[in-house]
Amino acid sequence: MTSIASRADDGRVTRIAATMADGREIIYFDETPDAVRVLTDPRDIPSVIPGSHVRYDVLLGEWVGIAGHRQTRTYHPPADACPLCPSTARNQSEIPSPDYDVVVFENRFPSFAGAGEIASDGTLFDTRPGYGRCEVVCFTSNHHATLSSLPPSRMRTVIDAWADRTAAMSASPGVEQVFCFENRGVEIGVTLAHPHGQIYGYPFVTPKTAAAIRSAQAHRAATGSNLFAAVLAGELADGSRIVAENEHWVALVPFAARWPVEVHLYPRRQVRDLTALEGVERAALAELYLEVIKRMEGMFDDTLPAITGVHQAPVHAADEDFRLHLEVFTIRRDVGKLKFLAGSESAMGAFVNDITPEIAAERLRAVDTGTERVAK
Repeated sequence: MTSIASRADDGRVTRIAATMADGREIIYFDETPDAVRVLTDPRDIPSVIPGSHVRYDVLLGEWVGIAGHRQTRTYHPPADACPLCPSTARNQSEIPSPDYDVVVFENRFPSFAGAGEIASDGTLFDTRPGYGRCEVVCFTSNHHATLSSLPPSRMRTVIDAWADRTAAMSASPGVEQVFCFENRGVEIGVTLAHPHGQIYGYPFVTPKTAAAIRSAQAHRAATGSNLFAAVLAGELADGSRIVAENEHWVALVPFAARWPVEVHLYPRRQVRDLTALEGVERAALAELYLEVIKRMEGMFDDTLPAITGVHQAPVHAADEDFRLHLEVFTIRRDVGKLKFLAGSESAMGAFVNDITPEIAAERLRAVDTGTERVAK
């Protein structure tokens, strides 16, 4: 039985939350205030019983998630059985409504789920429940669209949904960091073709973020300044790796880029996460992000297997330790060629890039983005 949990209108997006047949939460983010959505989930499906846990690697000082139940998740279904498309008489999907703008729901096969606290007990083989939350974000009801084909107004709605879920997950007991991301392309490992992303509420601070915070803290102790601000100022002064910019955001290829084509988007203002962005900053991010993706697509007459990650400060991090930014990269290094993480990268975590960052930035700037591709 499905029940409405809440309905809210912030003046731009109407938010309607409900409960799915198995107890999971689903939230519609509608651009039209009078949109009518079907909220009753007619399926007879069992409740989700997650079996994840986390184990602590004492040699590296990192938590590792173990989620054996994800082996049975949906894998490359035909288009007419897509679980992310709007429901039809023939396909009762995860979304009961026959149409939607942006929708978010709890993942049926979560890497982390439940609530609680994670803390090491000091043993060499520390195991804890896999507390946290995992959600799916569907960007459009159009199965054959791509995120880059959507108008800036839709990308803005996606950003609003990301910010909404960041606030909610950050308030959940046991969640230490919220990560919004999109995996794109079968070469990346995407198992559902419908345009979508995910949001993870981790029960720990991820290794990459923890390393960046350690560097930022050391820089502040030595100089009294913010490391992220210093890096951005240096990139702007140099200019050779700047790809595009607007009043509120800067897109650049980082000095030590690891991937063949890698672009970071930084807000000009120091903010810790998406919830701190003002409306004009969210709109500006939507426009610049879509431009970056189109430039990346224009570099190769081929597919663009890519990952977009929204890097936000951990829930309990100090405001000056971390700066919100997006990282977008592709494993495509040339037409018909992919960047595989082989011995050095996979075994040692030591990257070797095949394209210099300055050349990548130059090629990105040269791409003509004048052709608009718009889908519902």
